Amino acid sequence: MWRGCAVERPEGRMTSQTPLPQSPRPGRPTMSTVVELNVGGEFYTTTLGTLRKFPGSKLAEMFSSSAKACTDAEGRFFIDRPGTYFRPILDYLRIGQVPTQHIPEVYREAQFYEIRPLVKLLEDMPEIFGEQVSRKQFLLQVPGYSESLELMVRLARAEAITVRKSSVLVCLVETEEQDAYYSEVLRFLQDKEKSVVKFGPWKAALDSSDLLYCLAMDIKAQGYKAVYDLFLVYAAKTTKIYFNIYSFTFTWW
Repeated sequence: MWRGCAVERPEGRMTSQTPLPQSPRPGRPTMSTVVELNVGGEFYTTTLGTLRKFPGSKLAEMFSSSAKACTDAEGRFFIDRPGTYFRPILDYLRIGQVPTQHIPEVYREAQFYEIRPLVKLLEDMPEIFGEQVSRKQFLLQVPGYSESLELMVRLARAEAITVRKSSVLVCLVETEEQDAYYSEVLRFLQDKEKSVVKFGPWKAALDSSDLLYCLAMDIKAQGYKAVYDLFLVYAAKTTKIYFNIYSFTFTWW
């Protein structure tokens, strides 16, 4: 439900307790009520009909006749969202124009306002399909991906005190058989006080190089600088060869 907020203003101006204007009654040839908006400091003028174009959306609910809207000092209806990306939303509501710039940002706002037709159109675009659909479905095949990624960063930060670089080992275990195969070397590394994070096993046929790329991409998205390379293990008690162990090196300063 759209919540209101109290705003003091000279008498005669619209307040948050003033109900939204009613839409014209059916059959009457009058134009829809014009409203002024303040979206995160950006000002827009439109009609209630445009804002209510998709019944059931959060935006339509914000401007339903029963809603108590928050207004700014000039009586404009206020929405506390990024104003820059509201214009493409408004253009779509007005004329059905699909945005061609700032696609991820507009997609986020379309999701917030729950404008489902626009969300679906944006999800078909390469920028959103690749990241939000294809890559997300890929990572869903890796159990505990987000938790293991968070552990990687936490371990790297814990080792970063007074040093410029810190490293975390990553073991990619693709199958249940590999899980048993790598258990010995993981114990060996932990005995050597190495920080190791295991990903997998997983059931789908995933490419380990793609998973490494996703890890590097998500670490970078969090603002960290990290590179990875193959880590060779020399265990005195075994002659096995381990190919799926990598060292992620974080640089801090």
